[in-house]
Amino acid sequence: MTVIGNKKGFYAMPASISVIVGIIFAFIIYKGSIDDKFNSLIKGCGDNNIIIMCLIFLLAGAFGSVTEKIGGVDSTVNLGLRLIPSSFIVPGMFLIACFVCLAIGTSMGTIATIGPICITLAAKTGISPALLLGALLGGAMFGNNMSIIADTGIAITRILDVPIKEKFKVNIRTTGLAVIGTVILYFIFGNTGSTTLTDVGGYNLIKILPYIAVLVISLLGVNVFVVLTMGIILAGGIGIFYGDFNVLGFTSSIQSGFLNMFDVLIFSLLIGGLANMVKESGGIEWINLKLRKIIVGQKSAQFVSMLLPGTVDAALANDTVTCVVTGPIVKDISDDYKIDRKKSASLMHTTVCVLQSILPYGAQILLATSLTSGKVSPIAIMPYLWYGFLALGFAIISIFIPSRKRSKNTVNEKTLTKNVENKLQTTLE
Repeated sequence: MTVIGNKKGFYAMPASISVIVGIIFAFIIYKGSIDDKFNSLIKGCGDNNIIIMCLIFLLAGAFGSVTEKIGGVDSTVNLGLRLIPSSFIVPGMFLIACFVCLAIGTSMGTIATIGPICITLAAKTGISPALLLGALLGGAMFGNNMSIIADTGIAITRILDVPIKEKFKVNIRTTGLAVIGTVILYFIFGNTGSTTLTDVGGYNLIKILPYIAVLVISLLGVNVFVVLTMGIILAGGIGIFYGDFNVLGFTSSIQSGFLNMFDVLIFSLLIGGLANMVKESGGIEWINLKLRKIIVGQKSAQFVSMLLPGTVDAALANDTVTCVVTGPIVKDISDDYKIDRKKSASLMHTTVCVLQSILPYGAQILLATSLTSGKVSPIAIMPYLWYGFLALGFAIISIFIPSRKRSKNTVNEKTLTKNVENKLQTTLE
């Protein structure tokens, strides 16, 4: 699409329609009756993990919609801007983006919210807009990677069957180091001297509470459904108290959040069905068998857990789609080579989140550059995406650091290899 002049490129065709095309091809090329194929499709759509994931998507959408309606996003951004020292603007914008995306769970929403502020700051202070937008994108990468309500995180942890708080704990060991390194770099190369921020809007600490509550409660190990429901109720109560909406307005905001997640929900159902058709026809086992030829041990298996989703995301430029499509394969690799699934989830998620924001044709960087009216190109921003480069670097280094615990989610390697080969042979016959 980009070649023929469509600026949206990968995003011109809805993802769900692409999956439907794949399903049609699956019905054509796979063996068996139409009824058997249809039953396989429905079985995949109704898989427990897929349904749970869809319900979490709905609650996350509702939480994001209600908190935005009460002004939680604006309060968070404005509070951060007021706390930024005059010589700390660039690293400060990075940290604000980190927290905002961590709270709202969407890199696109973070960029759309903070992006215009970055452009204004660049005009007033003389700081390179590419540098500020690079800091913004870096913060969005971190937040999307670490947020417990981000659709990518939800998808990965459900598919790999990993508690999201456990994935968070493993992930923060590498992303935390990347954040520290990034702040230092932005402070050194983005120091603006005595520049003063002006025209910063007001904030309300109470309206930031739902974000903090959701983050803290989730890290305590409370069920994600309970966490998000509590967050929605708390945000709704605050909104009603401050007159941002009445009870009917509260329910309308919830409904709006549900509708915002419609595309990803439908896609998840359809891709679940298609994935099951591929699995039952031996496709997943075939991929696993091919991957074994380049995997010689745990370290190379972990590299593949980064390389596979990274390659798919580079091709699709869609992080959520990548997670849903490659998640089952990464899970199988983790079990076969006795890798802690939490570690695999961390490696996979870091790779996808970073690449999605680095790709010059990715939605995140295209949105950021669109705010400059064409004055800044994606290529101009890429040299300033220091968080992404550091996060990938620390993730790779972590592969060479032994885990404290060996994974319990393991199966005998020889048995699994034999099962894969037998099923592949059956499929080929």
